[in-house]
Amino acid sequence: QVQLVESGGGLVQPGGSLRLSCAASRSTFYIKTMGWYRQAPGKQRELVATITRGLSTNVVDSVKGRFTISRDNAKNTVYLQMNSLKPEDTAVYYCNAYSDYYGVDYWGKGILVTVSS
Repeated sequence: QVQLVESGGGLVQPGGSLRLSCAASRSTFYIKTMGWYRQAPGKQRELVATITRGLSTNVVDSVKGRFTISRDNAKNTVYLQMNSLKPEDTAVYYCNAYSDYYGVDYWGKGILVTVSS
């Protein structure tokens, strides 16, 4: 079992930046992919970005060029650097980890990001 704990959310003005962190409770050696999803009010949860064990990344078009995902395997942590934030980025952001070894998805509890003036 792996617990994921997100941090770094909060209120930011449009155009501002935030960095989200997601710390895993144990080694991510068996975690193939870590990523971030988000769910805005009244909408379905959607993918934001993923990063593999080998550090290959995928970022959805709506945030490409503004958001960067990174991973520190030594610290069992994944980050989401969010720049040029827009009001439409307001959502609860969830950390995800997929273990190809166990065939299991793990989820954090989510953290709120609010972009508003």
